[in-house]
Amino acid sequence: MTADDIIDMLHLQPHPEGGYYRQTYQAADSLSAGGLPDRYDGARVASTAIYFLLRDREVSHLHRLKSDEVWHFYAGDPLVVHVLTPEGERIDQVLGNDLSAGQSPQFVVSRGAWFGAAMRDDRGFALVGNTVAPGFDFDDFELADRASLSAAWPQHADLIRRLT
Repeated sequence: MTADDIIDMLHLQPHPEGGYYRQTYQAADSLSAGGLPDRYDGARVASTAIYFLLRDREVSHLHRLKSDEVWHFYAGDPLVVHVLTPEGERIDQVLGNDLSAGQSPQFVVSRGAWFGAAMRDDRGFALVGNTVAPGFDFDDFELADRASLSAAWPQHADLIRRLT
């Protein structure tokens, strides 16, 4: 199967951060604003899940969320999730099925970290899933500003330029 076949078969649509996606799950239960930390501005569903696909030189642009996000590798070629922690540490986690090569089929990005993704070798495709709890809401999504991030972490300027 090609990436285009998967995009068609799973009915994926372009995502604002790059790549293609489709929400596959939204919990029936909601969490009230009073039961959530102050960083949320209202009620949220308990959890959401999506399919997400990147191909070739496409990237998931640097962004951050108010919730943790779990990445699940499903198919294709190795994908690198790039994370810049609030302390400025850089983490490059390869998602894939080759455990002996240090790849991981699952990875958690902690809330508040800037993160994005790209194919490890700028070719092929990766189909992954993302689970967010409390559930994803575009009000909790922030795309990175290249100038601000580069000024804060000049040691990561190349990555920031590539993923913004």
